[in-house]
Amino acid sequence: MLGGYFGKMKGTTNSPPSVSLSEIVWSWTGAFLGIAAVAYINFNILAGTDLTMLIGSFGASAVLIYGAVRSPLAQPRNLLGGHVISAVIGVASYQMFNEHMWMAASVSVATAIAFMHATKTLHPPGGATALIAVIGSEEIHNMGFYYVIVPVGIGASIMLVVALLINNIARNRRYPEFWI
Repeated sequence: MLGGYFGKMKGTTNSPPSVSLSEIVWSWTGAFLGIAAVAYINFNILAGTDLTMLIGSFGASAVLIYGAVRSPLAQPRNLLGGHVISAVIGVASYQMFNEHMWMAASVSVATAIAFMHATKTLHPPGGATALIAVIGSEEIHNMGFYYVIVPVGIGASIMLVVALLINNIARNRRYPEFWI
């Protein structure tokens, strides 16, 4: 019985194949431009305000939407829906459970995953977006549900526009695979 359980941990396939230099260059270019657009707004336009545009989960989104463009988890529905749904849940979890941060953190991520599954918007960085709403700075907490719009909604939208523009330049790349 335990042998079968532990046997599952061996895996069933080999490592994925290497990608071409062209794929690496296009992934780098997209990630650079996508994060640069959001970071420029954060550090130059929003500097000195109580707003932020750059959150850590966008780094993970960049891996998906510029580096794994064919993944179902990288598609626009998942990118936008996953982040926005998770942000709402993260803010609500913080507001309901901030007296017990361990509870707010665990409820936010688990509930975000459940809702992303239920809405077909599973985007792994969404879990981080929910968690950031709970464990983020006072600046993030003070935003309340505005966090869902800025940085999450607008930031993810900017990264999506860059993904649409960059990922379709190369002949061998196409983005998105689906919208809805």
